Amino acid sequence: MSRTVDLVVIGAGPVGENVADYAHKSGLSVVIVESELVGGECSYWACMPSKALIRSGAALRAAKRTGGAIPEDTALDPLKVLARRDSFTSDWSDDGQVEWLQGAGIELVRGHGRLTGEREVTVTAADGSTTVLTATHAVAVCTGSAALLPDIVGLAAVEPWTSREATSVQTLPASVAFLGGGVVAVELATAYRSLGVDVTLVARSGLLGNTEPFAGELVESSLRELGVTIVHASPTAVSRAADGAVTLEFDDREAVTTAELVVATGRTPRTDDLGLETVGLEPGAWIEVDDQLLAHGSDWLYAVGDVNHRALLTHQGKYQARAAGAVIAARANGEDVDTSPWSDHAATADHRAVPQVVFSEPEVAAVGLTAAQAEAAGIDHRVVDYDLGGIAGSSLHADGYTGQARMVVDEERGVIIGMTFVGQDVAELVHAATIAVVGEVPLHRLWHAVPSYPTMSEIWLRLLETYRSGA
Repeated sequence: MSRTVDLVVIGAGPVGENVADYAHKSGLSVVIVESELVGGECSYWACMPSKALIRSGAALRAAKRTGGAIPEDTALDPLKVLARRDSFTSDWSDDGQVEWLQGAGIELVRGHGRLTGEREVTVTAADGSTTVLTATHAVAVCTGSAALLPDIVGLAAVEPWTSREATSVQTLPASVAFLGGGVVAVELATAYRSLGVDVTLVARSGLLGNTEPFAGELVESSLRELGVTIVHASPTAVSRAADGAVTLEFDDREAVTTAELVVATGRTPRTDDLGLETVGLEPGAWIEVDDQLLAHGSDWLYAVGDVNHRALLTHQGKYQARAAGAVIAARANGEDVDTSPWSDHAATADHRAVPQVVFSEPEVAAVGLTAAQAEAAGIDHRVVDYDLGGIAGSSLHADGYTGQARMVVDEERGVIIGMTFVGQDVAELVHAATIAVVGEVPLHRLWHAVPSYPTMSEIWLRLLETYRSGA
């Protein structure tokens, strides 16, 4: 069977859905190809289920910090938390997502899609039948990324969990070790410990290494208070016993044995069986693109989301998708493409204005550059720190509130280029910071953005006062 359409999208996660939707709204015929569940990693094995697992524990801890309103011995019901998680994944059914595609006028072809020529995708269905799709204008690769297994003796043989198994678990293990110190490991360690699991976090160095140093330090301190055992070492070998227990061995410390092991040490692109070799690209590699998400050396192949390695975050992938869909449609309709920074056709924010929230204990919310990144970029900058616990709104949120905020200022231009918040409930602070960074709002103008009292947003006033005082 053969078909010709304007655009073929490989991957029906949130990124692929947005590329398809934005292009279709501009008049293009679109087919989207998916080999698993429509809705992708974020809906079923990452963002949504992980945050559902985390939220109940965070809410309970927050309630306990309000002057004894909740007894200290109050605990979560793990089965109810897992059931709530299941509701957010629709019990791993994509019927609702398929219905959305149909309502949007986007055709779905199920199966594994591979590039088999210029503007050509061959889809192999589960029953072995094939469909050849030819794109008049473009093919967009939106296949995302998968967990990376490091080269450790015995690791592959023990069949460790990845984030997929950890977020879709139906029966909690008595104990679990998380290998890695990044966002996935930290978030899931927080969730599992909240559910009563004995948790060990194995990270070679500090936690959350891509953030400001104080963020990882505060999170590590809080995780230890929750009862998480943190090991700063690298395992040299891994084995699984007859009873199923997993043992991690180290050169310089005693071994760690747990019921399960979750590997969260990075991501790898899902491009190994995509047919990239047919268009002169390397299978299994990240696909490099320009700010219009067009693959280098091509005038028809786009790579959007994790697969291009620009910013491995769902919201950033959807941002890229909006730009890519608009670009593909503009070129197909014979319209001009505006490649200038911050246009509708450019994913400019990927470079220095990426926001992220780590739903750890406590939360970490950041956007833009860290102080170290500003230094490495050669920017004349100034760092302003303030105790987030010293804000009236923070004291209302939690007794003994602990947190910190940092503002990184470009001194030459007088604008904020980075902001980091660490503390309970800081996730909702980051968008205001994102607007300030993206909009390059001068500090003298931000002085007139009056924060409501008593809210944690008053941190903005305190940071600006500190900056003005020269402290």
